Amino acid sequence: MQGTFGKWLSNWVWLVPALALTAVLASLTASMPVALIGILLAGAVIAAVHHAELVAHRIGEPYGTLVLALAVTVIELGLIITLMSAAGEGAATLARDTVFAAVMIILNGLVGICLLIGGLRHREQSFQQTGVSASLATLSALTVFSLVLPNYTVSEPGPVYSTSQLAFVAIISVILYGTFVAVQTVRHRDYFLPPKEKAANVDEHAERPTARAALFSFMLLIACLVAVVLLAKQLADPVEQMVAEWGAPRALVGVIIAALVLLPESVAAVRATLANRLQTSLNLALGSALATIGLTIPAVAALSITMAMPIALGLDSKSMVLLMLTLLVSAQALATGKTTILQGVVHLVIFGVYLFTTIIP
Repeated sequence: MQGTFGKWLSNWVWLVPALALTAVLASLTASMPVALIGILLAGAVIAAVHHAELVAHRIGEPYGTLVLALAVTVIELGLIITLMSAAGEGAATLARDTVFAAVMIILNGLVGICLLIGGLRHREQSFQQTGVSASLATLSALTVFSLVLPNYTVSEPGPVYSTSQLAFVAIISVILYGTFVAVQTVRHRDYFLPPKEKAANVDEHAERPTARAALFSFMLLIACLVAVVLLAKQLADPVEQMVAEWGAPRALVGVIIAALVLLPESVAAVRATLANRLQTSLNLALGSALATIGLTIPAVAALSITMAMPIALGLDSKSMVLLMLTLLVSAQALATGKTTILQGVVHLVIFGVYLFTTIIP
């Protein structure tokens, strides 16, 4: 009996994704208990983090964090496009609300938690300020072009771009994100590596996985992420009912679903922070925010243009104030290459204000 249990434990990394995907297929024909969906979702998240870390250890930084960020974003993008196609009148603001929620969750919630627990455990943590500054500069431009500027253009009434403006913003978003990835992975890769005094100690006791094992883990990572997104979609209706019972605005549903989809990256970032690898955590967080905007906005813009589907990208005044505050504080908090619990608390307070004003606008 003990041998059988031990064998199951050693195989959980592929059994959990298999069970999660089976549950997704079963949910197409029959309803499933919400508790079971939640358990399988948590298992898929843990398995995804395991496989992402194994792939990252094989290919090294910053490629490993880029793989996880891109994989999650591409699958999330597919979910957004699917929902937009079936959302009817609600499709116009779906992409804007999802992207804004993801940015606020990542920059304030995830970064705040990482800085706080890192400061509590290690007192002070360091990272390459050059790479983080490059990420924040690119992210600031992408968010303003996508979520703020539409409110101030006059070719079309309301918080929307004209067709030519939307196409132009989509093109420059792809250019900005493509340039960032080229800088991160090729031209200035050293800007995104851990500080030199700590780089030699990262994973020094861990055996590098084989190429075959890394490829197998990459395929299982994709399976886990597909399961996470689709299981999160299954939770959308129960979450919406719960939010309605609370009497909270419907926008809270998007925040909860976005948080569920971002769980794999969040868990991986927190684990890296606890291991005193803040650089990896910031690469994951900022890379995810960049990929979310840099890939989502061009894709939904193409969908809007080709299918003549209206899309409203401009945020309301309250959201713009919180976004500007977030970008300003992020630039200041990460300007020295060192962090303490103070920066973490500031980010978490902003995240708390964002959640509070979402529930009570």
